[in-house]
Amino acid sequence: MFRSGDNQPMIQRRQRLLGSAYRLFYDEPLHVVRGEDVWLIDRDGRRYLDAYNNVPLLGHCRPEVVSAMSRQAGELNTHSRYLHEAILDYAEHLLGWFPDVLDRAVFGCSGSEANEFALRVARACTGKRGVLVTECAYHGTGFITSQLNGSFHGQRESWIATVPAPDFYRSNPESFLAGIDRAIEGLRRSGYGVAALLLDTAFTSDGIHLPPPEVFGAAVDKVRAAGGVFIADEVQAGFARLGEGLWGFQRAGLAPDLVTLGKPIGNGHPLAATIVRHQHLDAFSRDAHYFNTFGGNPVSAVVGRMVLEVFEQEKLADNARSTGRYLHQQLAQLADRHVRIGDLRGAGLMAALELVDGNAPDQAAAHQVVNAMRQRGVLISSEGPSDNVLKIRPPLTFRETHVDQLVAVLGECLALISSP
Repeated sequence: MFRSGDNQPMIQRRQRLLGSAYRLFYDEPLHVVRGEDVWLIDRDGRRYLDAYNNVPLLGHCRPEVVSAMSRQAGELNTHSRYLHEAILDYAEHLLGWFPDVLDRAVFGCSGSEANEFALRVARACTGKRGVLVTECAYHGTGFITSQLNGSFHGQRESWIATVPAPDFYRSNPESFLAGIDRAIEGLRRSGYGVAALLLDTAFTSDGIHLPPPEVFGAAVDKVRAAGGVFIADEVQAGFARLGEGLWGFQRAGLAPDLVTLGKPIGNGHPLAATIVRHQHLDAFSRDAHYFNTFGGNPVSAVVGRMVLEVFEQEKLADNARSTGRYLHQQLAQLADRHVRIGDLRGAGLMAALELVDGNAPDQAAAHQVVNAMRQRGVLISSEGPSDNVLKIRPPLTFRETHVDQLVAVLGECLALISSP
């Protein structure tokens, strides 16, 4: 079996310099030195098919984006308190991708910042404090957003209410909506009320779930009836990844009050945005102002606009639909042959395979498969409440030939697991 060179000196140096809070992927960490489209290349020159990283939306080191970044960096880069056409051109282009009611763009540097700002707006326009999120959500690394994450360790603030994700493999629509009801009532009794329902529109970190539109819509209706707003976190599900519409909320037939976007909109460059209805932003602006030193700087704005242009020129929405359909067809055939795959979920270029032993979540099997695939040159990861869900979420430039390699290697690795 392939093994890269000895990474221990670098791992030890990393531990000494960066500390224990950081984590690495894989039992044998990967030392990458270059990226190219859907490939990552390690220090020994070996190419790895990247079926996991959604941040390089257009593929790693996209030449047009790198060129636009370099040109603008050589001309000017400063904050957004000066007039500059680049931020206006980008905002105009980006807002054109959203329903007309979502008519204002506020820029930042990360999805964490976008979600933190969205929550500030939600509180300002509702006069409430309570926030609903799913149990295993991931919404960022800020002071507020880190407490919303399923991985948060410690005592959450009491204004946070968690609900189970709409996992219809192990549950049913009624339990999800009942969880929404309980959370709303709990926030009402505590005096916080409901400011917002913040949801990743594909419930990605919860294990990838795409509930029927009527279920998703019913949850949003309940929150609005309680006086709250709906924030759609599109960092992972957006840009047509799900193969239908540009955004996860469109696939679910919803009209959010705010939408948050993260680094995929810059193809990995530190760029983010909160898209918001003007009346909500005006309510926030009556008592506060927003300033982010380099959110929406000229370089970021030029990069963001180039990402939109390449996405449109390459018809990547069409590719997410067609290649995504092929991906799920091939994975379905694989699932028919492997009893360890209890459930196949997702849409477009986002897929989840839940590994089980009987009906019990099989975390060990998922860990084994992820690492075996890394050894064979294909990168995926795992997630979900029991970390037993294989997560496939490649750049949108993934093609059918890449799907064939992914599925072939996945089949080999699943065969390594002894039958139950």
